[in-house]
Amino acid sequence: MTTGVRRRMGVEERRRQLIGVALDLFSRRSPDEVSIDEIAAAAGISRPLVYHYFPGKLSLYEAALTRAAEDLAGRFEEPHEGPLGDRLLRVMRRFFDFVDEHGPGFSALMRGGPAISLGESVPVNTVSATNALIDSVRQTAYEHILSHLWVEATPPRLELVVRSWLSLAESTALLWLDKRQIPRHELELQLVHDFAALLAVSSAYDEEMARILVRILAAEPVDGPFGDLVGRLMALAPRASV
Repeated sequence: MTTGVRRRMGVEERRRQLIGVALDLFSRRSPDEVSIDEIAAAAGISRPLVYHYFPGKLSLYEAALTRAAEDLAGRFEEPHEGPLGDRLLRVMRRFFDFVDEHGPGFSALMRGGPAISLGESVPVNTVSATNALIDSVRQTAYEHILSHLWVEATPPRLELVVRSWLSLAESTALLWLDKRQIPRHELELQLVHDFAALLAVSSAYDEEMARILVRILAAEPVDGPFGDLVGRLMALAPRASV
């Protein structure tokens, strides 16, 4: 009878494994509720060995957070092909995939930096680094969305529209995580409609924004997300005249 021998991992491979295990646990429960013992058990190693690779849970959380941030930022990447409404809808679906996969961790992160005590004092520079990481994700998302609007110089109102929309998507996701009262697919579509609405309102105040909106709508099919919004609004017209 042969005995199975556990394969030894190299340093970087073991670190990647621990980060993946920690990210999975932090995604399912608030990071403050996850212990080093649980991480060690899930990785199939001893508690001291976890500390051999990471000096504490805070450093492991930071590494997992960095990987999650890279993943989240990547969800906003989208080929510049097809109607804008369809592109935004695909982005929102991937965004909510991430939110669904990393619920408690996403909530803890977006509601205030590390949001964990970890049994350790959290240095000010760690909180600053965490907040900077969140800001970098928001900036990356902003740049990805802006790139789909084909503008050489970004008008101030357009920056306001895109950043406001990203903030709305973030707050909507947090509210959805709390109770999940509205079907996810409806919120994904509603957020695309929200983008069009923000553009439309801004266009009422600025001629340059109006030109951008007209150009976008000219490329939208009737059966696309933006066309769907127009249809819904037109259906309300008879009620408004009563």
